[in-house]
Amino acid sequence: MKKKSFYKKDSSFWYLIMIGFTLSCIPALANNPLRPRPSERQQNQISGTITDGRAPLPGVTIAIKNRVNYAVLSDFDGKYTLLAKANDTLVVSYIGYKTAIIPINYRKNIHIQLQEDITSLQEVRVNAGYYSVKEKERTGSIARITAKDIEKQPVSNVLASMQGRMAGVSIVQDAGTAGGGFTIRIRGQNSLRSDANEPLYIINGVPYSSESIGFSETSTATLGATSPLNSINPSDIESIEVLKDADATAIYGSRGANGVVLITTKKGKEGQTTFTVNASSGVGKVTRFLDLMHTQEYLAMRGQAFANDGIAVYPEAAYDINGTWNKNHYTDWQKELIGGTAEISALQGSVSGGSAQTQYLLSATYRKETTVMPGDFQYNKGSAHFSMNHAASDGKFKTQFSASYTTQKNDQPAADLTYAARSLAPNAPALYTENAELNWENGTWNNPLANLNQKFTSRTYDLFSNAVLTYSIVKNLELKSNFGYTDTKNNEKRTIPSTIYNPSYGMTSSSSSLYTNNTARRSWLIEPQLNYNLHRNKHKIEALVGATAQSTTTERLHVIGYGFSSNALISDLASASLRLVFTSDENIYKYQAFYARINYNYDKRYIFNATGRRDGSSRFGVGKQFATFGALGAAWLFSNENFLIDNRIMSYGKLRGSYGVTGSDQIGDYQFHDTYVSSGNTYQGLIGLQPSRLFNPNFGWESNRKLEVAIDAGFFHDRIFLTAAWFRNRSGNQLVGIPLPGTTGFNVLNANLNATVQNSGTEFTLQTANFQTVNFKWNTAINITANQNKLLSFPDLQSSPYSNSYKIGQPLSIQKVYHFIRLNPQTGVYEFDDVNGDGTIAAPEDKETIANLSPKYFGGLQNTFNYKNFQFDLLFQFVKQQGFRYLPGPGGGMTNQLQAVSNSWQQTGDSSSQQKLTTGLNYDIISAYYNFTESDGAITDASYLRLKNISLSYDVPQPPSSKINCRLSLQGQNLLTITPYDGDPEFKFAGYLPPLKMYTASVQLTF
Repeated sequence: MKKKSFYKKDSSFWYLIMIGFTLSCIPALANNPLRPRPSERQQNQISGTITDGRAPLPGVTIAIKNRVNYAVLSDFDGKYTLLAKANDTLVVSYIGYKTAIIPINYRKNIHIQLQEDITSLQEVRVNAGYYSVKEKERTGSIARITAKDIEKQPVSNVLASMQGRMAGVSIVQDAGTAGGGFTIRIRGQNSLRSDANEPLYIINGVPYSSESIGFSETSTATLGATSPLNSINPSDIESIEVLKDADATAIYGSRGANGVVLITTKKGKEGQTTFTVNASSGVGKVTRFLDLMHTQEYLAMRGQAFANDGIAVYPEAAYDINGTWNKNHYTDWQKELIGGTAEISALQGSVSGGSAQTQYLLSATYRKETTVMPGDFQYNKGSAHFSMNHAASDGKFKTQFSASYTTQKNDQPAADLTYAARSLAPNAPALYTENAELNWENGTWNNPLANLNQKFTSRTYDLFSNAVLTYSIVKNLELKSNFGYTDTKNNEKRTIPSTIYNPSYGMTSSSSSLYTNNTARRSWLIEPQLNYNLHRNKHKIEALVGATAQSTTTERLHVIGYGFSSNALISDLASASLRLVFTSDENIYKYQAFYARINYNYDKRYIFNATGRRDGSSRFGVGKQFATFGALGAAWLFSNENFLIDNRIMSYGKLRGSYGVTGSDQIGDYQFHDTYVSSGNTYQGLIGLQPSRLFNPNFGWESNRKLEVAIDAGFFHDRIFLTAAWFRNRSGNQLVGIPLPGTTGFNVLNANLNATVQNSGTEFTLQTANFQTVNFKWNTAINITANQNKLLSFPDLQSSPYSNSYKIGQPLSIQKVYHFIRLNPQTGVYEFDDVNGDGTIAAPEDKETIANLSPKYFGGLQNTFNYKNFQFDLLFQFVKQQGFRYLPGPGGGMTNQLQAVSNSWQQTGDSSSQQKLTTGLNYDIISAYYNFTESDGAITDASYLRLKNISLSYDVPQPPSSKINCRLSLQGQNLLTITPYDGDPEFKFAGYLPPLKMYTASVQLTF
């Protein structure tokens, strides 16, 4: 099937055109009310003007209560005209203003003044970490989503709820396995080390470590080790703010170099006790299957390969074509091995309420997911959340307390069957014998289901708690202290029994192995803070000073056991005949800081913000432990100037900019020390120590200099709201491991490298209220980010060990590849550019072509429709990028291929794009194939447009006397993907399960 890319020639720009066209139609509607019904032709004409007390309001919706499909809009001068009965009631609504209910009462001229709604977009208070700020007064760059966005998505990881919704925030799902992780980058990659680009996560003011709690040898069910972020329950979250620029992040100092993700959990609200129960059930399927060969196509390919190699009699081991296996048998291995249906169920309950002084919330959630692979594998997660707020009767003393406890039980196959599903011969034998036992077909194949005997079990227990005490000393002066404690425990096992091997190998339990991981991480935090506010006449000053003391202790024990007397004992480490301790350590990280902020606002027009932080980290040696970071931000609310105060078009306008320096200490603990570990070897009855790291106390903090200029503009009373920003981040003094010669006994020496990485780009966010009546509303939000990552400088790069990985002026994500010239029509073999002219194609000399795999741009488009009791949401995510295509192996071998390989080169003069087939005997073809996989010829368009989320909800009408509210919902995730890429374009690792598309249905009762 021919696939088309929505993104070719930057077609996503047309979304803006469509939105603009829609909005341009609104003024036309103002003077063209819907044609009244015949029975209403004798009604009176009602007219008037709508203002906000200062100026007329265009585009205001005027409807008649209880009459469907009849509404008009006020024109550019705020005037309106409609037909109504003398006893009708007008319903007047406009975004940013309170809805007015006005009886006509036999009047014909009705002039209406709307009151501003303090909950409008400009008035929303945004969490900025140590303080909150109104949207219209912020000087920093902050993206935000709330619970109403999160609860529409049937996801278990908080990062999944952010995909496609925030400008400047790129999130990629690492795999489709339940409990898998995500990769997040906020305004690009700043550090040369890939593991040093994680943002800082703050939950209710308390840092939450995103460092892995898994072990690479146990967490094989997913790509990458177990992520602790799975412990954060999305249904407990009230809002997520992402701090991006220096003005927003500098107050977090070194920890904010890669951005800050602020997570605020739900709290109780004043009012009567309310109970809420939400039950949901759904299914998950693989998003996309590859278009692979069927049996006859596959056998024809194999036959041609043998013919090309000059083999007339098929070898004994060629079971697929020599008659050992049924040549008429066909199995769709993708459907058989990863084509199952994952079942998803969740149950949540909460109780909340309280008085004006005390509010509380108690909730609990249970979620269960199975897998699309065969077998009884489950991911179970349960969590409980409690929150309480209290204020003294005089309002001077306030306290907030919240605690969450999450348990995860993840039982998954330790081996992913995705590669087998895509590579097995389509006529391979059946999985089971007639006796329902694994079929080994007389030892002629390795049954893929045997890999499911490898088990991965993970148990994670996570406690998070914090308390905030606030006391008003005198008017405008407040003392606040934040206390936090986290405790995470993770126990993992991976068992590899001898039963995964073909019985013909004669393997016994003496070959079985067990990998274990026990990780415990505890952290405490104390942050006292003093806040001062002064507001006199046109002057407003906000100031705060505070201090941070934090300690994190991580204990790890990774043990490997080999050889068991029976596979029944494989989970018992004590039963292993040989035990090796891979890691046994305790790391203590201590951090302290002093910070300050001052904000000055003059006449609600000119705003200046200054933040600073003095950081101290135990990860550096004496004299390098402390560093100072800070930022300046400014904003001009030009819409409050006299020349725009009564402007009818622009309702809000702000220019803002910031510059500052943040840093990073993401180098790991004790890296500057001489460290020793147990050798594990016995000498004269004693186990000795061996050095594990060289002493280097001279390296210090990375630094990231951030610059941003932005404009926020609202039109027609914010019915159109635009944010455009340009940013440039330069990260220097890179913390890297400098390779050492093997003769030193060490691989690397950690040090600062005088290299500079730059991320620059633009971000656009557009929100529009396209249509608004009493019964129908349509809102749109679109965000687009274009980021350019570049290595600006790297001293002596060409003579360094990194010369084959990076290039000045190019992104960090590049790969140096061979340049593919053509498929030689005479030989049928791929040809490549011999850069150094030595007659051979070899790395690194001939790898001089740059492959840029960074996204050119990415973003999301969301539409929300409200009609009476219905709400319908659509979220599209789009990415413009390139990627390596799926290449399962040389064509002609005992591996299934894409349908395109059927058109391979066969004779002199053929112009095919697929080279000559071989069973593996033709060295030139095999060598050319592997060169091709590392060339620009293997790079293809991996852009995609994905229907990321769809949500339909209905509030069931209830009698006025009913105290029960019922909401029915249908939700979907990853439902449709338009892309020219073979496979899943988001997750491009062929050997792992791609993200799943999910459908869920839920019912929510509130009483």
